[in-house]
Amino acid sequence: MRTAEPEPYDFRRPLTLAREHARHLEMAFQRLARQFATQLTARLRVVSQVTFEDLELRTYDEYAGGLPSPTAMVLCTLEPSRQPAVLQMPVGAALVWIDYLFGGDGRGDEREGRELTEIEWTLVKDVLQHAIGDLDYAFAGLTSMSATLRSVQYNPQFVQVVAAQETVLVAAFLLRVGDREDRMTLMLPSDLLLGALRSSEGSDARSDEEQRAVATAQGDLERAVHGVPVDVAVRFRPVTVHPRDVLDLAVGDVLPLSHPSTDPLDVVVDGIVLARGAAGTHGPRLACQVVTVEEIPA
Repeated sequence: MRTAEPEPYDFRRPLTLAREHARHLEMAFQRLARQFATQLTARLRVVSQVTFEDLELRTYDEYAGGLPSPTAMVLCTLEPSRQPAVLQMPVGAALVWIDYLFGGDGRGDEREGRELTEIEWTLVKDVLQHAIGDLDYAFAGLTSMSATLRSVQYNPQFVQVVAAQETVLVAAFLLRVGDREDRMTLMLPSDLLLGALRSSEGSDARSDEEQRAVATAQGDLERAVHGVPVDVAVRFRPVTVHPRDVLDLAVGDVLPLSHPSTDPLDVVVDGIVLARGAAGTHGPRLACQVVTVEEIPA
């Protein structure tokens, strides 16, 4: 979830996502979050939720430097590109999963500096491999991608999976398992996903159902806009006066207008001149007949 707090921006190193690219990626990570939650619920036998919160472009050094220590950094290999990825989560969360796997109530182990034993890592690895196994489904339409879990490390300062200044995509998730709530991140190589997005530009990668939904939404929006009431004004050319003239105004004073009697009037909507018109009548009422239409600014 994005906060309302201002975030610093370095103009010397702009790491921003194009709006269209961000939209496609956020939809993919949301699908992954739903599938992740389904897998956790099925395997741990406790209601689990995974909520996608945020997506950022960062350098790997910034990503690793912002992680708590110790933490579980699960190192992965993406196929078929063979590029590295990192799934990070608190060690305490993984220990809660193990407790649920053996029928416990999710107490876990919160001892400081606790690491997973070899047996515990084997159990957690099996759960994560199934949960992360839906990468290909989540990113369908963008690129073919699956992940194989390799190992787990606990000190981000000593884990260098890519060059320090290499740009990576970092997706943040809120993880709820039973009554416990944790933050989880997934780091993916940016060139893999952004390259796939750039190569697909100019073609619509959305499914038929998504395209129909977009077309329906656009039609609904157009019909709604056409039915919105707007105030239309007809005005003379404005005249400039001094504040003292305004303050001294009295009943009966005359303000001379600079509008020539032969020039058309402005037809205005929200301060934008849309047309020119000539004053006239329509039955017993005053009216304005449109004589020219102005080009509407984009």
